[in-house]
Amino acid sequence: MSALFTVFRKEFLENLRDRRALLSALLFGPLFGPLLFGFMVSRMLNQSVAESDEPLRVTVSGSDHAPGLTRYLQAQGAQLKMATLTEGEGRAAVRNGSAQIVLIIPPEYGARFTAGTPAPVLLVADSTDSQARKSADRARILLGGYASGIAQLRLQIRGVNPLLAVPVAVNEVDVATPTGRAVVVLGFMTYFVLFAVLMGGLYLAIDTTAGERERGSLEALLSLPVARSSLVGGKILATCAYMCISLALSLWAFVCVFYFIPLERLGMSANLGVRTGLIFFAICLPFVPLGAALMTFVASFTRSYREAQTYLTTVLLVPTLPIAFASIYSLKTRNSLMFIPSLSQHLLMTSVLKDEPVAALDVCVSAAASLGLALLLMVLTARHWRRETMLG
Repeated sequence: MSALFTVFRKEFLENLRDRRALLSALLFGPLFGPLLFGFMVSRMLNQSVAESDEPLRVTVSGSDHAPGLTRYLQAQGAQLKMATLTEGEGRAAVRNGSAQIVLIIPPEYGARFTAGTPAPVLLVADSTDSQARKSADRARILLGGYASGIAQLRLQIRGVNPLLAVPVAVNEVDVATPTGRAVVVLGFMTYFVLFAVLMGGLYLAIDTTAGERERGSLEALLSLPVARSSLVGGKILATCAYMCISLALSLWAFVCVFYFIPLERLGMSANLGVRTGLIFFAICLPFVPLGAALMTFVASFTRSYREAQTYLTTVLLVPTLPIAFASIYSLKTRNSLMFIPSLSQHLLMTSVLKDEPVAALDVCVSAAASLGLALLLMVLTARHWRRETMLG
């Protein structure tokens, strides 16, 4: 243990002297992610609020064929721009961006409307444009409301109860809480947290293995009468220390950033305070030795700093891939998933964000799986360091 802590102290202090690597590991990774994520969320919120306040703008062609529909749209707050366009001209106007959505009312609209048969209208929009798609949805809802109102009036004129045309009344019940709705926005935060953890120890893991081999100091270190397991353990422990610092900085940055983002404007509530940050730190702590052992293990097979950097840049993506699958398939917390490192941390942190109860068994299984795999990698790394190839 004395040798292990001696190696730890040596690697920890040496890394402090490398200001460039220190700034990259403890500033770029932990702080850039929260700031970028916070900016994106803030921008999205401002855009959503602005869209809800902006009136619907529609270019209408043939408004004289449907005066009732035109007055209804104006009464609903839509800003109408009258024009005379053919279907081809309407399509071209949407494609070139001169009009976001175009409503074309053909000449036969009036005759068919009076006859009580379906009166056609043409709504032209570009579904690949997210803004135009939202405007088209709003226009479609207004047109549906107008059609429903006219249908009820026609039934009443004929002495038929309009409720007969509504055989099923669907009343939606949304069980999502404000904190649950916020997870739609904050769910990807866990990716940045775990990525910051790995970035915190990346440069030290490379420098203590491939860096020392490239400088020629590793051969002298291995010739000392110290157990290889102590050498490996000290280096991994130093990497873990910087990863913990990176984790703490990243969580602190997220707490500070989201303190100033008004999620309440969209009916959301971010369960992200100091208490949540401490819980996140405890959940991610077992992942730290796993990441450190994985990076040290891979870097031990490389012979130069550049080679190790190339391999470890790819390795950084491996622990974060399960988070992508969780987002695609909307995975929820289950006992069987707690055996998968990084995914279990993601699911547990998501449950905390939703302010849902977290089972102690799930936390224990997640921690045991991560620590068990970390121990296995440490043993494999120590065995590799006992080989003569480490001196080559």
